[in-house]
Amino acid sequence: RCWEKARVRTTRTSRPAQPLDPHSEIMLTFAAPLLLAACTSAAPSTVGTRARLSKAITPQAVRPQFNNAMRKVFRDVSRKAAEDTLGPGTAPLGKFWDPAGFTKGLSPNELKKYREAEITHGRVSMLGVLGFLTQEAFHPLFGGNIDGPAIKQFDEITRMAPTFWYPVLLAIAVAELGRARLGWQDPTSGGAMFSLRDEYEPGNIGFDPLNLKPSNPTDLASIKNKELNNGRLAMLALAGFVAQELVNGKPILG
Repeated sequence: RCWEKARVRTTRTSRPAQPLDPHSEIMLTFAAPLLLAACTSAAPSTVGTRARLSKAITPQAVRPQFNNAMRKVFRDVSRKAAEDTLGPGTAPLGKFWDPAGFTKGLSPNELKKYREAEITHGRVSMLGVLGFLTQEAFHPLFGGNIDGPAIKQFDEITRMAPTFWYPVLLAIAVAELGRARLGWQDPTSGGAMFSLRDEYEPGNIGFDPLNLKPSNPTDLASIKNKELNNGRLAMLALAGFVAQELVNGKPILG
């Protein structure tokens, strides 16, 4: 509605486009973000808003300056929404790091899904790194006959005990079903498909058998950041392990 009113007013008073003097260009650069912020605050969905505003209220001569100003506003609004939903960033990447723009224009629920995926994959990767190093050095199962690079051991187990993976897959399915029932909305009860519950905190599945979760908010934030950073490092490390063993065919510690 905001940009439609602006278009009507501009149409009534439109004149042939004239080049702007430097002072007017500077004023437009500052005024455009204010106008766009007012419009987008009334309509949170920003898909296509920038293009409509540009065509509706700007003549051709000033459209590049207006577009540049609006791009900055959209970038700042997306970043602020991500920070409010996910919290501040962690060192060494600064307050907020998203060079590829994955969080741009996402809703809070979609941002929470990204964080849920990041935490889950980070935890799996931390276990995977330990598994790589452990099973290549210590492998008493199957009579100790399964040896060599970890990426080849899956095939060896399948050859020696084809039914071994059935209970493993069942255990994984039970764990994932429990996580889904805890954190994800139930479509059969009116919930949205592939959406997290509003009250669900990404990664918090209530699993703390050793009671390691701090009660102090500062300590809790610190341990959450440590888990994020170690999970991110583990994802990179696990990818490196796989690539190295595919290239040279040797165990990591061999």
